[in-house]
Amino acid sequence: MATYIHVVLSEDLPNVGKSGELVRVRPGYARNFLIPRGLAVGATAENVSRIEHEKKVAEARATKSKKQAEELSQKLQNVKVTITKPVGEGDRLYGSVTSRDIEEALAAQGFTVDRRRIEVDTIKTLGTFHVPIRLATSISATVEVTVAAKS
Repeated sequence: MATYIHVVLSEDLPNVGKSGELVRVRPGYARNFLIPRGLAVGATAENVSRIEHEKKVAEARATKSKKQAEELSQKLQNVKVTITKPVGEGDRLYGSVTSRDIEEALAAQGFTVDRRRIEVDTIKTLGTFHVPIRLATSISATVEVTVAAKS
């Protein structure tokens, strides 16, 4: 009595399928595990079309955000930021330059970048550094950060 039913997955599940896929599972697995936890819905025509619509909307949103990231990447390629910090003996900084400092300097120039996307270890010396900024999955930009002594 090996019967199967079709369900549409709401989330990615290892060894079952990806979100939005129409998969064939045992009725007990669907009834007792997938559907009560909101991981899947019955494969009615309405649910299949709703999931397809949500996929298209998510794809359009991803395309739009990728385009915006590419535009911001082009603008950030030639940006140079100067951060002044007090220094002590041997030109060592009091404190350090972090992603938050770089975010604030970029904001002062009119660029909105989340500091979690700035990939920098703390900078503790004076000089010029090339700091990568990850704007999207495959899109990044490099900003030139100059750390100078505060007069």
